Amino acid sequence: MGYTGRSSRAAQSQAHGIQTNMLSTRAGAARNTFAARIICGLALTGICVLGLPAQENAPGPLTPPPEHNVKRIVGTPEPEAPPALPPAQIIKGFSQKEDLYLATRPQYSYRKTIRLQEFGPDGKPSGEYNATYDAVRSSDGKIYEKAISAPESTLTYLQFEPEDAQGVTRVPAFPVTTAQLAKYDLQYLGTETVDEVDCYIFQVRPKSLERQHALFDGVLWVDQKYLEVVKTYGKWITDLGEMHTGSLPFSMFETYRENVDGKYWFPNYSRSDDTVKLKDHSVSVRVTIKWSNFKPFPAVAAPAASAH
Repeated sequence: MGYTGRSSRAAQSQAHGIQTNMLSTRAGAARNTFAARIICGLALTGICVLGLPAQENAPGPLTPPPEHNVKRIVGTPEPEAPPALPPAQIIKGFSQKEDLYLATRPQYSYRKTIRLQEFGPDGKPSGEYNATYDAVRSSDGKIYEKAISAPESTLTYLQFEPEDAQGVTRVPAFPVTTAQLAKYDLQYLGTETVDEVDCYIFQVRPKSLERQHALFDGVLWVDQKYLEVVKTYGKWITDLGEMHTGSLPFSMFETYRENVDGKYWFPNYSRSDDTVKLKDHSVSVRVTIKWSNFKPFPAVAAPAASAH
């Protein structure tokens, strides 16, 4: 897939990580996280927050660097200087952009691939599941995902329905729109320069939990110059706990975005690692979701006027 980000966004390169401490009683412990560039140590639970690769004219999907051990910090770090803009202004700016992306996203077709991997007791891959879908629009304007071919599976330990894999991708793509702001506490954490992209970092926590509507609990990376969310890391929760899909355990997702048509930031790469507990042992599992080939749907022809 092509990247059409602004010229200020450099191609992917190695970035310096920082360590930022966050406090959250609801944040789940990250398991075997990848691409760790920023590490936010939680004093109570230890979410590991990952860094942001730049997105400009880089061919193909984002490629995470090799995994490595994650270090957690305990305690509260020294506060950073206030951001160049008041946090309230930053939040207003990026939430309005999220409104635009949420409204525009259904106007674009895409290809989606889902890859579920399992790893044996030796840590080596023991099987995987792959499925590919294209987003298409029916004559009545409804969008659905059409399977390109039958899913392929070599899984050894896991048994699940294809609907479970599809369900992983149904979490909301734009967690903090203006309509949702009143439900959240947003805390400014600091800044990080990654691949020449200067980002504000915000922690997002629900003020209260609901039964019918899941809310986001995690972290946002916001481009300082354009006030656009370019990466998220977190989970969706209700008053019953973390959201899961069917038999799959995944809850914490790291999601990167791609600049589409130089105007919109849509998710294009999401990944989660977790563990499935079986009768006599546990199996490490990983799901990777990629969206590519973003193209505007053709304009819907207006119905012909009836003759009188």
